[in-house]
Amino acid sequence: MKVLVTGGTGFLGNNIVRKLVERGDRVAVLVRDQPPAGVFDALDVELIRGGLTDEAVIDAAVAKCDAVIHSAALIHLGWSRMEESLRANRDGTATIAEAAWRHRRRMALIATVSTLPLCRDLSRSSIVDEETPLDAANDQIPCAYVVSKRASVAEVTRRLDAGLDAVIVHPGFMLGPWDWKPSSGRMVLALRDRFIPHCPTGGCSVCDVRDVADGVLAAIDRGTRGKHYILAGHNVRYRELWGELAMRLGRRRPVLPLGPLARALGGGVGAIASRWSGEESELNSAALTLSSQLHWYNSALARDELGYSNRPMGLTLDDAVTWVNANFPKKKS
Repeated sequence: MKVLVTGGTGFLGNNIVRKLVERGDRVAVLVRDQPPAGVFDALDVELIRGGLTDEAVIDAAVAKCDAVIHSAALIHLGWSRMEESLRANRDGTATIAEAAWRHRRRMALIATVSTLPLCRDLSRSSIVDEETPLDAANDQIPCAYVVSKRASVAEVTRRLDAGLDAVIVHPGFMLGPWDWKPSSGRMVLALRDRFIPHCPTGGCSVCDVRDVADGVLAAIDRGTRGKHYILAGHNVRYRELWGELAMRLGRRRPVLPLGPLARALGGGVGAIASRWSGEESELNSAALTLSSQLHWYNSALARDELGYSNRPMGLTLDDAVTWVNANFPKKKS
């Protein structure tokens, strides 16, 4: 089988490419620019130059493949860059989905748990699955990433009635190797390079990016057309996650919760920095609010239908730290 992968230089996309090559599939990767050194070294892949809205390039690439895995996305956890995010995530997905529909190709959309409802509280019964209804009480904060990724899902969903053969997967908080840019590895770097006393009060569903990549391949192979699959993992508080990472990095564990007052102060500092630089800081009220929420999810459907599984979290954290230290050495002071 020949598979077209978008976002192949990204964290999940690169792991998907490696899994496809490993199992013997032919792989074409859509890239805008020449990939950085190392990203595809020793991998037999075809590089196709083009952007997500280059209709002629996308159409020709999809026509030559048997399936499409759409992993590319613009990730901005903030209030600004809404139109840019919509162009990349909504319009890019529309271009891919339209070509997949036109050529009758199987498609997997990599969405995110950020498009799903939030966990309401700590009770086991409130952990979110594919059937959890969305209402005002458990909705996600409408930042650029959430809004544009929901629009991306909508572009696929509305084409299902026209015959598009697609599945939609929702990864949790991924850690692990081959995080070139880095993505979640930035959190590991931040904890490694300085002591951070405050820790977010929320939680996430930690999963190994390699397990998620296996889940995506299972979805493209045998997932039920039109279904959503949550590819999450270990539901933990950030305090536990940061403590485990700090231990592996030889740092002190965070000791203070990043409560409402600290979030307000942090958001104010970020707003000042944004006005000064002209660009929204990563330290903004949307990102800080996200970090205070419980992003906990249930992957039972993916386990039952796709054989999805999670390795022990400790192994994932070990490999994430090893990857970051090997590829992003600490600068000498």
